[in-house]
Amino acid sequence: MMEILSLIHTSGDFTWCREVPNFIRIPWLDVSGTGEKLVDECESPRFLASHLPIQCFPKSLFSSKAKIIYTARSPKDVLVSLYHFAYMSYVVKKPNSFDEFMEDFLQGRVPFGSWFDHIKGWMQMKDNKNFLLVTYEDLIEDHRGTIKKICTFLEKELEEQVIDLVVKNSSFNSMKNNNMSNNSLVPDYIIDTKNNHFMRKGITGDWKNHFTQKQMEHMNVIYREKMKDLDVKFSWDECL
Repeated sequence: MMEILSLIHTSGDFTWCREVPNFIRIPWLDVSGTGEKLVDECESPRFLASHLPIQCFPKSLFSSKAKIIYTARSPKDVLVSLYHFAYMSYVVKKPNSFDEFMEDFLQGRVPFGSWFDHIKGWMQMKDNKNFLLVTYEDLIEDHRGTIKKICTFLEKELEEQVIDLVVKNSSFNSMKNNNMSNNSLVPDYIIDTKNNHFMRKGITGDWKNHFTQKQMEHMNVIYREKMKDLDVKFSWDECL
């Protein structure tokens, strides 16, 4: 999403994406000190990123003109992604086993808390004209169509050949081969990029390569219980 927004902002010109790290282009509000400094230095229109749950934001955000793009992903794939990230990270507790990590994930004992609470919190804004829900699955299944949807939301008109450039340069392989986008420049006290790749596969459904039948059934039960009152349907619901 950060790469897509960078390319939309520059009307498909990938120079910014090839010369400036993504965390400088679009600062993380979650990062204390450096994040705040970068946010203050951003020129309008500012693009900001965050993993934070909705309750961590000031109420003024929700009455402002700021546009919010919420990028969600299947909780099973999020769990697997976070599991691998934990092994390369110095700021996340390393799991003793996948089974133990799954329980921590389901109970919200992971960075930024419960996936269930997080998505249910932000879905309170689903009818707000300044809020757009995009799923990782959308981006994989219809990359171009989803980019055009984002352009419409941002009121940014791009010609078809420019859309082509955004699609090409925001692909997983393009980003993986771009040191400004693959997080290889993140400080080594945060993640070990020498022995690990932040960008692994870029696919959906990788959870099937990790879950046992018992683990899948266990998570399905918890998912159905925790999400039963949410009137939003996701593509991954079909797998439950």
